[in-house]
Amino acid sequence: MTRQEDIPLQADLADHGGCANSEPFALRVLGDSMEPEFRDGNIIIIDSAAAVESGCYVLAMVDEEYIFRQLIIENGRYVLRALNEGYEEIEVPGLKAIRGVIVQRSGVRRKDHKHYG
Repeated sequence: MTRQEDIPLQADLADHGGCANSEPFALRVLGDSMEPEFRDGNIIIIDSAAAVESGCYVLAMVDEEYIFRQLIIENGRYVLRALNEGYEEIEVPGLKAIRGVIVQRSGVRRKDHKHYG
């Protein structure tokens, strides 16, 4: 069984189309690491000013690359977890790795649109 590589989201978030750092912005999901909730090609809206809590979907900086995962906070540990079980968990040092919270998903059809948070 082959699967798509885990392609990290890559963007220069310091310059996302002229938006201020606190304004929401959109990115396209690449790969299958967050399926079935987020499919390859979905558009996600990230809010860098949203409250971060365990269980929310986040955009994080890991090894100088952006990655999209679910944040799990347990027993003082901060873990980024893919929804697709074929991917390993990534432990991060804390909330300083989080760059924003996913607040909306758009799809090809209106029924695929969803709000989070």
